[in-house]
Amino acid sequence: MRIFLDANILFSAAKTNGAIRQLLRLIAERGHQAWVDEFVLAEARRNLALKDTSKLQAFEEIVPTLHVSPHPSVARASAEFDWLPEKDRPVLATAIRARCEVLLTGDRTHFGIGYGKTYGGVTIGSPRLLAEVLLDLKS
Repeated sequence: MRIFLDANILFSAAKTNGAIRQLLRLIAERGHQAWVDEFVLAEARRNLALKDTSKLQAFEEIVPTLHVSPHPSVARASAEFDWLPEKDRPVLATAIRARCEVLLTGDRTHFGIGYGKTYGGVTIGSPRLLAEVLLDLKS
């Protein structure tokens, strides 16, 4: 499975050696691919630099484990994306162009209403939803 990671997932994985970092390890251990693009990497790096520079090293250690999409993050002019703020549309559009099956995001404020829904072949999911799928848990 190809899983596109939102910047907040990378931020969380770098910030602590907690559940999100463990989820990234589980993705790799189960033979799945974690995908990002330069836009997502830059956003996560910028937020870490603003909020906790001591975590930048952990972030840079995570980056080589990721697949970087060659597709640029540009907003897709589609009515089906109107529910997303303009700044978040490129993330979903790039996940679609990168042929990912899942967009993993912890951003409930902007992506929450899309959790469990599929757009252009990409299902938007929270870390919990993805962990349940990877671990074959029943809700």
